[in-house]
Amino acid sequence: MSSLMPYLPQLMVAWGAYIIATASPGPAIVSIISTAISHGRNAGLALAFGVLTGSYTWAMLAAAGLSALIRTYGNALFVLKIAGGLYLLWLAFKALKAAMRKEADSILLLEKQSPSLRRLYLKGLGIHLTNPKAIFSWLTLVSLGTPQDAPHVMPVLIGGCMVLGVVIFVGFALLFSIEPVHRGYRKARRGIEAAMAGFFAFAGFKLLTARL
Repeated sequence: MSSLMPYLPQLMVAWGAYIIATASPGPAIVSIISTAISHGRNAGLALAFGVLTGSYTWAMLAAAGLSALIRTYGNALFVLKIAGGLYLLWLAFKALKAAMRKEADSILLLEKQSPSLRRLYLKGLGIHLTNPKAIFSWLTLVSLGTPQDAPHVMPVLIGGCMVLGVVIFVGFALLFSIEPVHRGYRKARRGIEAAMAGFFAFAGFKLLTARL
C-alpha cells in the first residue's frame, strides 16, 4: 500500500474523470434509466451489468496495449463507429414506436412481452462495445492514471473504476426502478419514450458523423 501513496493524487484525478464520464448522460445511462422505469429493477440491473461488462472489456484491452492495435487496425474503429451509430438509431426507432402506441396496447405489451434478462444484458453489452468513445475514454484514463515508471498502479486504477462503475450504473438502475418512479413512468410514458427516441437519434447521428 505504501508504494501506491506517491501515485494517489494521480489516481484520484483519473477516478474523478471516470465518475464524470460515467455518470454524465449518455446512451448507456439513458438506456439503464428507461429500462428500469419501464420494466423494473431486475431488467435495469441486467442492462447495467451488460454495460459494465462492455466497459471493462475495453478497460482490459486498453491495459493490454489497445493503442498499438488501433494504430495497426485503424479501419476497425471506423467499422465500429458505423455499427454503433446504426445501433443507436435502431434504439431510437424502437423508442419512437413505443411512444406512438396507445396506452392500453403499451400496458398489454409490457405485461406480455417484457424483454428477457439475457436480451437486456446483451443490449447493454452492445451499447458499450459498439461505442468507439468508450475505447478512447479508457485509453485516456489508463494514460492519466498510470505513470510510466509504475505499471503496478494500473490494476489499482482499473479496480477502483470497476467499483465506481458498479456503484454508478447499479445505482441508477435501483433508483429509477422504485415504485413511485415506475408509476410516474406509466403516466408520462409517451413523452418519456419520445424523449428517449430523440436522444438516441441525436447520439446515433453524432456518432456516425464524428471524426475519429
